[in-house]
Amino acid sequence: MLCCIILPGCNFSRGVKTDLITGLKLSYKGFGVQDAILVDAGGNKLTSNKVQLNTKIAIAALGVENYGLKDGKAYPGLSLLVTDKNGKSMLNAADLFEGTEGYPPAQATELQGTITVGRPMASGQTYHVKVHIWDKVTPTNEINAEVDLIVL
Repeated sequence: MLCCIILPGCNFSRGVKTDLITGLKLSYKGFGVQDAILVDAGGNKLTSNKVQLNTKIAIAALGVENYGLKDGKAYPGLSLLVTDKNGKSMLNAADLFEGTEGYPPAQATELQGTITVGRPMASGQTYHVKVHIWDKVTPTNEINAEVDLIVL
């Protein structure tokens, strides 16, 4: 007996990925996401998790799709947490998109959390960075990315 189940309108994705060069780990569910990368202030992909003090870097999620829409707009949320080796918070931003009025889905395909690598961070130390992206219309859609940064 052959059984076939078709779920019309069901659009679900889930996955995990690790960049073996930078150590950036990505997991997602509900959203479609092409990749997550570390980038410098100029938007260039980093080839290491070693970063200079007094620079800016970002974790960028690329190709984000499958938002729940409200009035035709996407409403992403993005939190950013940076901790030292003892778990002490260096930066904790609950929602970098708080208070926005939504975006056309085509303008919400690339999201990033930017970090200024500066005081109180110090050279020779390692810091853990976590980015959490969620869909405010469909909260079960989420992307998580994390990496250890070594400050030079």
